[in-house]
Amino acid sequence: MNEPRTIPPRPRDRLYAAVTLVLAVLLLPVAFVRRPGHARELACGWVLAMRFPAEDLTGLTEGARAAFTAARTEALWRHRQLIGLTSGYRDPAVQQRMFDEEVRRSGSPASARMLVLPPAESGHVRGVALDVRPHEGARWLEEHGARYDLYRLYDNEWWHFEHRPECGGTPPPRRPHPGVGHVIGN
Repeated sequence: MNEPRTIPPRPRDRLYAAVTLVLAVLLLPVAFVRRPGHARELACGWVLAMRFPAEDLTGLTEGARAAFTAARTEALWRHRQLIGLTSGYRDPAVQQRMFDEEVRRSGSPASARMLVLPPAESGHVRGVALDVRPHEGARWLEEHGARYDLYRLYDNEWWHFEHRPECGGTPPPRRPHPGVGHVIGN
C-alpha cells in the first residue's frame, strides 16, 4: 500500500482474528445444514457480524455486496484475514452533510474534496464504495480485490475501495485523493 506509515497489528487484533476463525469453524456444521452449498459464506457472515456488529451492507448494489461477501469469505477461510465494513452506502443527505462539515473544517470546497466528495460524485451514494477495516484486511483486499472487481482508488485513503466490474480485473489508475481527476460516474 502506498500510505505514509504502516499501522502495526495490535495483539488484541490478532486475538480477535483467532477467536473469530475458531467461531467460524465451530459454526460451519450449522451453516452447512442451513445452506450446504454456501456454508463457508454463511458462517463467515455470522462471525463477522459478531466481530463487527455495527456494519451495514444495506444499500450496496447487488454486485458490490456479492463481491465484498465473496472477498471477505476468501480472506477469512484461505488467509485468516478479517475484513469489516466501516461505511458502505450513504444517503445523499448524509454525504452532503459530511461534505459541508469538511468544507467548514478545511476552509474551501477544493480542500474538502481531498477527503470527501459531494453526493453527486460519491461512490458511497451510488452504493459501490466500501470503507473497510482493519488495516491488515485492507492490505489483503488491495492485493486480492481485483479478482472481485474491488479496487483501492486513492493514495490518501487506505480503507476506501470501490466495486468496478467494468475494469475487468485491471486496477484503475490510483489518484492522490478523491478530488483529483474525478469524473461523475467513475
